[in-house]
Amino acid sequence: MILMEKTMRWFGPNDPVSLWDIRQAGCTGVVTALHHIPVGQIWTIEEIKKRKDEIEATGMRWTVIESLPVHEDIKKQTGNYQSYIDNYKQSLRNVASCGLKVVTYNFMPILDWMRTDIAYEMPDKSRALRFEKSAFIAFDLFLLKRPGAEKDYTKEETDKARKRLAIMTEQEKESLYRNALLGLPGSEERFTEEQILSALKTYEDIDSKKLKKHLFYFLQQVVPVAAESGLKMAIHPDDPPYPILGLPRIVSTEQDAKELLESAPSPANGLCFCTGSYGVRADNDLPGMVKRLGPYIHFLHLRSTKRDEEGNFYEADHLDGDVDMYAVIKEIVELMQEKAESIPMRPDHGHQMLDDLHKKSYPGYTAIGRLRGLAELRGLEWSIISQERQKRK
Repeated sequence: MILMEKTMRWFGPNDPVSLWDIRQAGCTGVVTALHHIPVGQIWTIEEIKKRKDEIEATGMRWTVIESLPVHEDIKKQTGNYQSYIDNYKQSLRNVASCGLKVVTYNFMPILDWMRTDIAYEMPDKSRALRFEKSAFIAFDLFLLKRPGAEKDYTKEETDKARKRLAIMTEQEKESLYRNALLGLPGSEERFTEEQILSALKTYEDIDSKKLKKHLFYFLQQVVPVAAESGLKMAIHPDDPPYPILGLPRIVSTEQDAKELLESAPSPANGLCFCTGSYGVRADNDLPGMVKRLGPYIHFLHLRSTKRDEEGNFYEADHLDGDVDMYAVIKEIVELMQEKAESIPMRPDHGHQMLDDLHKKSYPGYTAIGRLRGLAELRGLEWSIISQERQKRK
């Protein structure tokens, strides 16, 4: 039986979680990127090999990139966007020549993700990432004071946000502000108010239809290069999977995924299937999506979220929450046997717990929380495989 390839994300030499920590957790692979290279510049063969050698020295391998970021000019089709696409193509050729196989990326404008609380206390005193809708609206309307934001919310939502703000302490307001303006995963840098408002202004004339058009153009340019090079492109869905700060979201549903796959038909054009991001929407049928989109799933982020009717959600334990992880992994196991090919996975995010409660780490990327998630997911996978073997006897 073919198993998923077990990996964890690593943010490079400055990551508090070391490569040896990841190997000791039971991983055979590392998912990483060249975070020190500015977005839009070419990844050189020299820098790729340097990172690859560093990983292989610990007995693991690097075949999945997360992420090769897309420059904002490409998303907006402004400035030197065609030059940035040409650079992206050359980076693809370079990583392929170094033996990498999967390139993860996203097309989310400005912000890769959004949470209002990065230390939400769970009943067992561990800490999770959380998105609280009223707190976010309060940030948007009354702290950031984004021009035109009031048009995006109902009177009821605005009133609720105003009441939510009224009971916050100054420290809670500051924490909310800092959390909402976090930049990229693995980075401690935050956008300033001036930076985010200026960046948002550049998207004023770009709706979901236009952003999709720009994504499709990008794919039509780079997918042929990926295919020629033996690479697979894997787009990460929106997080959260609905518009925020007036920005369009275009990779949030199964229909979105189908449209982008159809825009540049090729086995190289595929998905990073994130159960956490897709799972925030109740209308996404995750096991069904695996079944229907399976041939195009090149990388897996396995995590679960718990949502409520008001639009709030938090990162649950990997086998809890609203994601039917048993059904999802069952479909993945069947898919891998049909393809006769292992799909790389990583336990996405994890609670801050045990000794990690006393350590500084990137939000969602503590060692012990992900170790627990990996152990649970491996156990679930093996139980499903054992059941399948019993059926065949």
